[in-house]
Amino acid sequence: MTQSVVIQVGQCGNQIGCCFWDLALREHAAVNQKAIYDEAISSFFRNVDTRVVGDGGSISKGKIRSLKARAVLIDMEEGVVNEILQGPLRDVFDSKQLITDISGSGNNWAVGHKVFGSLYQEQILEKLRKSAEHCDCLQCFFVIHSMGGGTGSGLGTFLLKVLEDEFPEVYRFVTSVYPSGEDDVITSPYNSMLAMKELNEHADCVLPIDNQSLFDIISKIDLMVNSGKLGTAIKPKSLVTSSAGAFKKRQEKPFDAMNNIVANLLLNLTSSARFEGSLNMDLNEISMNLVPFPQLHYLVSSLTPLYTLADVNIPSRRLDQMFSDAFSKDHQLIQADPKHSLYLACALMVRGNVQISDLRRNIERLKPSLRFVSWNQEGWKTSLCSVPPVGHSHSLLALANNTCVKPTFIELRERFTRLYKKRAHLHHYLQIEGMEESCFTEAMSSLSALIQEYNQLDATKSMPAEDLPRLRVAV
Repeated sequence: MTQSVVIQVGQCGNQIGCCFWDLALREHAAVNQKAIYDEAISSFFRNVDTRVVGDGGSISKGKIRSLKARAVLIDMEEGVVNEILQGPLRDVFDSKQLITDISGSGNNWAVGHKVFGSLYQEQILEKLRKSAEHCDCLQCFFVIHSMGGGTGSGLGTFLLKVLEDEFPEVYRFVTSVYPSGEDDVITSPYNSMLAMKELNEHADCVLPIDNQSLFDIISKIDLMVNSGKLGTAIKPKSLVTSSAGAFKKRQEKPFDAMNNIVANLLLNLTSSARFEGSLNMDLNEISMNLVPFPQLHYLVSSLTPLYTLADVNIPSRRLDQMFSDAFSKDHQLIQADPKHSLYLACALMVRGNVQISDLRRNIERLKPSLRFVSWNQEGWKTSLCSVPPVGHSHSLLALANNTCVKPTFIELRERFTRLYKKRAHLHHYLQIEGMEESCFTEAMSSLSALIQEYNQLDATKSMPAEDLPRLRVAV
């Protein structure tokens, strides 16, 4: 069994990370009721005997003593990390695996990347090496960060280069939260643009998440619940409830519920690597099968169900609806419509009591309405994990390498251009040592080249699928 390390960077990264560890513990507690330290739980947790001083307390089997998350927490402000350390999960984190500062990055990518990157590089390397030493077979680093702030975008992407240099064989999966158009960080277009260049060059897979899409999803669920629509009810442990297990009146954007959706994305992504199933999918298979070209490694994700139905025994027509929902624009975690764009490849990761025949039937049913590139008409990768998420009978995570991600990048370029042509706020960046205007123009060129690659793929949409010759077998 392989292990993964989660690196949560900045306020957003640490808040999502906190949700992830909470849900992961609940999920393993529901399955592992005898409290035995098994391979499934070892993928994200160490078992430690706290009576032993130093690193000698790790226990590889037997009863669970004290679980420690395979995590590195980084923030250049202390607030969120201190909150976590004073909260119910305080004992899950190893205090030696935290890096904080007090000044913050001031919503400036250059401060996060250039200043704090240089200042904390050795400390970060030390924490990463220590995390790797505690793994028998380290397969993946999961980086969680936001694109709009200073620490998440700057230090979060600095980290990717460090990981690439130090652990070139270990996969780098990045969950990147993109700011919405109404973002209150004025410099977020600069930060996002500069971060994009680093993601293009140093990540293996990026799961872009759009704040606006998460907010829209939560608003729809709220509306459904408040309207008392027939046949829908939110269970206490549904992924859209707060940690208290009940809906709160929404005064502001419901970040807890939004973070829970992203945390569940990561849980479902890793479920096949953690639990048994009739059709397992390793993390390296995601990159191998869904990323045909190095830079086209942005995977659009959709999660269903986003709420639970009142009855647990869901009939097959509802199972089919779950597959249909995964391809509808309302369930995408960025503002995108994959059905009207071009697929390079698609992965379906199913959890719960679902048969391979259900999977095949739904792929055949949906295939005629989906457009795949001519050279990969059968570009499906599937997995079945027998353990469903807590509070659900089954679920589906779809990961699509699809040109529908392009409008997100075009909008980012437009927002960046509006600010950059006025040269607004540029001096805050250029006064940082190592920052030059060429950093901005190179980042712009990098994103434009990526958009052009998607344009070239879109241009093939009207072309007929290649009729590939088949091998003839003599009878």
